[in-house]
Amino acid sequence: MRPTAPGLAGPATLYLEGSDQHRGWFQSSLLVGLGTRGAAPFRQVLTHGFFVDEAGRKMSKSLGNSVDPKTIIQRHGAEILRLWVAMVDYREEMRVGDEILARVVEAYRKIRNTLRILVANLYDFDPAADGVPVERMAEIDRYALARYREVAACIVRAYERYEFVPISHAVNGLLTVDLSAFYVDVSKDRLYTLAAGSAERRSAQTAIYTIADGLARLLAPILPVTTEDLWGFLPGPRESSVHLARFPEVGVDAADRELLDRWERLVALREAANVVIEGLRAEKTVGNSLEAALTVRASGVTAELVERYREELPTVLMTSEVEVAPAGDLPADADGGRAAGAQFVETGGAAVITARRAGGVKCPRCWRYVPEVSVGEPDGVCARCADALAEAAAYAG
Repeated sequence: MRPTAPGLAGPATLYLEGSDQHRGWFQSSLLVGLGTRGAAPFRQVLTHGFFVDEAGRKMSKSLGNSVDPKTIIQRHGAEILRLWVAMVDYREEMRVGDEILARVVEAYRKIRNTLRILVANLYDFDPAADGVPVERMAEIDRYALARYREVAACIVRAYERYEFVPISHAVNGLLTVDLSAFYVDVSKDRLYTLAAGSAERRSAQTAIYTIADGLARLLAPILPVTTEDLWGFLPGPRESSVHLARFPEVGVDAADRELLDRWERLVALREAANVVIEGLRAEKTVGNSLEAALTVRASGVTAELVERYREELPTVLMTSEVEVAPAGDLPADADGGRAAGAQFVETGGAAVITARRAGGVKCPRCWRYVPEVSVGEPDGVCARCADALAEAAAYAG
């Protein structure tokens, strides 16, 4: 094919049209290319279905069911239209309507809000000066990075295959489940209550920075305006635009896989703990999880897991205290399914988690319940917060 502009050469990288063009433009240009030049005029062909309304009917003026993209942009913004394109399976007939767009708007809000939380926690972070090497990071931060790399690798593969629906699903799961509902939630204590320059806080910020930077690059083709805004708030030297930056190099190795497996079990244990905590909340015994103390009785591989992470369990389960007790005889389902505590079962092990209201006094700074708070300066905070404030004062001075 003759180049259409200086610097462009044939064959075309991609032909993109509706599925009806298999017997139209695609075929006719292929025949002409083979007949005149002995080669196809394109490297790849991508076809898509047609737009239909929410009921699956073809859009037409007579039915009055057409949806004008301009109306969508005026009502919701162009990013919503772009995200809808990424969330719909273009290989089939593509449905669009008010209810479908409402779900896209909700998905966009979750994506934007989580990205905003990530970048908000980097306001005092300098990647060059404050970044923590991976080998010195807290294990929970290495888990978050491994989970991000796993999802990022799937996203890159999906782009290569022009499969956009898996991208939107993977991003939604990473941001709303892995990050917002778990990692960011359990990291707030380190991010908000420890000294600004503490190793634990910088470790969390390093993970957050890596994830936010990578997601900005990976989502740029789908949400160009949102990611460009995010790019401008990320710390550290970088390209002038996210659209000039390359995708991150990602992948999951055997060590990552082992780490992911362990922490996925801990997350499942957390879900079981949330059940028993919700029971206390429903009874008005506690108002939030930090008012609860848990006892975990485990057997088999689960006992090995909780013993290994004994020190991290209060952070992971977001309670003021977690006691790891001998399993003994696990409580039986005496009433046909209702056990004495929340049950956690996995291959080769099990646990029963019971909860009570935490004893001690509440630290007004970190909200944990501790045996006592200080009576000197600073007044009325737990020993950990007192150390953090002293470190912060020294850091500021």
